[in-house]
Amino acid sequence: MVRKLIQNIMEKNAPVVVGLDPMLSYIPEQVKKEAFERYGETLEGAAEAVWLYNKAIVDAVYDLIPAVKPQIAMYEQFGIPGIIAYKKTVDYCHGKGLVVIGDVKRGDIGSTSAAYAAAHLGTVTVGGKTYAPFDEDFATVNPYLGTDGIQPFVDVCKKEDKGIFVLVKTSNPSSGEFQDRSIDGKPLYELVGEMVNRWGEETRDGAYSNVGAVVGATYPEMGRLLRKVMPHAYILVPGYGAQGGKAADLAPYFNADGLGAIVNSSRGIIAAYKQERYASFGAEHFAEASRQAVEDMLADIRPVIG
Repeated sequence: MVRKLIQNIMEKNAPVVVGLDPMLSYIPEQVKKEAFERYGETLEGAAEAVWLYNKAIVDAVYDLIPAVKPQIAMYEQFGIPGIIAYKKTVDYCHGKGLVVIGDVKRGDIGSTSAAYAAAHLGTVTVGGKTYAPFDEDFATVNPYLGTDGIQPFVDVCKKEDKGIFVLVKTSNPSSGEFQDRSIDGKPLYELVGEMVNRWGEETRDGAYSNVGAVVGATYPEMGRLLRKVMPHAYILVPGYGAQGGKAADLAPYFNADGLGAIVNSSRGIIAAYKQERYASFGAEHFAEASRQAVEDMLADIRPVIG
């Protein structure tokens, strides 16, 4: 699957991923009105608003980007209807040729981890039939439980040619409470990076592995170190834009060939129309504002990585 991701990135010259992390407060009133007229002010109505919002944004930007990253919590908050909207979004994005990174941050052990892996990346058998329940291309995973929690995902990645992004150094301000702790003379995030490199050897597909890593744009010096520790891991880089990461901070995450990383922007894209910079589009043209925000992001990033 990392080959497909790289192919999409190269074809569009766009090492970016749009985070589809919808909140009702992001969704323009006319979209909510349409959804509530169909389903009322219910969980079903909220989920329909999310779906209509996502569809409009994807239609506006899919030709510019290689991938999307829906954050499942933003859908789960609306219960079963929200999960249905999540699945509709995954399938619709696949229909547009996009790689889908399920931001699900799963992490458990044994049969539970295997069940998560089957749900998001693999298949389940019901009687004589086999189904791919969510069918994302990649999933984010939490390594806190160690190899027991990661290996079931690696096994599914090998079987299904899917991928994972392991949380290594996250972009949030308090990440250092655990991730920066020194163990045997190294910060914990470096030790996790070494494990990612080890797990990834099982799924190498050319220069890169189907086991990637999440490293925040807000910590570029740590990103520089981790790029060396994980030479074959694709790095998913959150924290650009709204969280304070700048284009100039991104160079260490990429290799000399301009590959090796993909940069996420979520509300900076999907809620662009709310920013002063894009206010002229108005709520009526929120999707066009998102397209312009993608174009501006690409213009900002491309000179940095070559």
